[in-house]
Amino acid sequence: MPSKRKNMPNVVLFGIDSLRADHMSLYGYHRLTTPNIDKFAQGGTVFEKNFSAHIPTTSAYSSMLTGMDTFGTQVVALRHKGPLRPEVKTLPEILKDFGYNTTCVGFTGNPASRGFDKYIDYPAWGSWNEGRSPKAQKLNDVAIPELERLSKKKDPFFLFLRHMDPHAPYLPPEPYERMFYHGKETDKKNKSMDPVMSFKPFRDFFASWMPPGISDKDYVIAQYDGAIAYMDACIQTLFTALEARNLLENTLVIINGDHGETLYDHECWFDHHGMYDTVLSVPLIIHFPGKVPAGKRVKGYSQHKDLTPTIMELLDIRDKDIKWPSDKRFDGQSLMPLARGEVTSRDSEFYITECTWMRKHGWRTPHWKLMIALEPDFHFKPEIELYNLIDDPDENNNIAASRPDVVAMLRTQMLEWIAKRENETGLPNPIYHQGDWHGKEGVGPFKTSQQAYDTLHIGDPNQAAKLQAKSR
Repeated sequence: MPSKRKNMPNVVLFGIDSLRADHMSLYGYHRLTTPNIDKFAQGGTVFEKNFSAHIPTTSAYSSMLTGMDTFGTQVVALRHKGPLRPEVKTLPEILKDFGYNTTCVGFTGNPASRGFDKYIDYPAWGSWNEGRSPKAQKLNDVAIPELERLSKKKDPFFLFLRHMDPHAPYLPPEPYERMFYHGKETDKKNKSMDPVMSFKPFRDFFASWMPPGISDKDYVIAQYDGAIAYMDACIQTLFTALEARNLLENTLVIINGDHGETLYDHECWFDHHGMYDTVLSVPLIIHFPGKVPAGKRVKGYSQHKDLTPTIMELLDIRDKDIKWPSDKRFDGQSLMPLARGEVTSRDSEFYITECTWMRKHGWRTPHWKLMIALEPDFHFKPEIELYNLIDDPDENNNIAASRPDVVAMLRTQMLEWIAKRENETGLPNPIYHQGDWHGKEGVGPFKTSQQAYDTLHIGDPNQAAKLQAKSR
């Protein structure tokens, strides 16, 4: 057992579901969606190119809370079957060994959340019939009393808060519903929602929380932005709670997204499947007075797998101090050398996966993005997609057919990386072995996009909540 140390700092980790960095004013969005986070970030370091390499929730948090990639965790699908491997050690398990009290709010039962002392849930869904959904306030209602309890203990604490406001259903309470929209959302002349409400796999779900007769996509996007702004205001309450208890100076505070969101992009409407940068690019802010540079913005690349090693450095916990269950160590690296200006970037070329409503993998570089479908998807996308991220940063022009040379080059790099990681871990690439990843037992891999379109369906928020519960 590692020895306990006096005066170790507290850790508060905000894990925000479905928050895309480019819809935060902190990252240059034209709407003022995150004024409180913007101000808080001035006291810390902002990482501008932070990526969620393994989509969606379960695989993303598995990397975030272990410091490992998908080869190390063996988690790649939302509906991951079984717990994390015993050879993997989670962040709360590490910190518990050093005397930390650990609490998880809003993420009970997920394989990635293994090891907390205490789990607390709160209502984090909603529907049109139920009315506006103050998710972040409901989180505050349980988190602030828990913060008060933890602050009275003599030992340090690790508090993990999983926010759900940017996750569909987007139902921010007044006045945030109209903060960014002043049109008529049911204008019959506006046909922008026609393809959305015709998408059979999700249309019942959309109808359960969008206004009856919705016709304007911009209203729905404004609800997403309003949900972010509402959450930002509630997060300020938590900042104030830390400050009021004189905790802020000795608390490492991190704000991270698990993955982004597709809104009206790429015909992947109002959800987070796919591997476009709308889903991969997520925020990361680290705040720790005296330990993390204030007012710093890092332009180099970082990923979820780098977060836990970063926390270890900031807490002065070294690899040799950790009681490892096996010879496995972190796959990521601390980001503090970037924050201090000692290095310019971590991995700028990396393997990406998605296994929620699609099963795909690919390779991303600063110049190119390759995506390869391992099964046909229900959006009828081509098997191979290639994007020039310099000329086409929004990924609207698939040039795979015209640049087979680049496809071949990137595929080779990807396969070499897979072979390297399989050799290093002694484990297979989990994306290849997912069975009924889509939740349809006995169906097996989809043979056609039409089969996927006809098979996959989500009906209402209750069903969505059950889907998340099954993934836990």
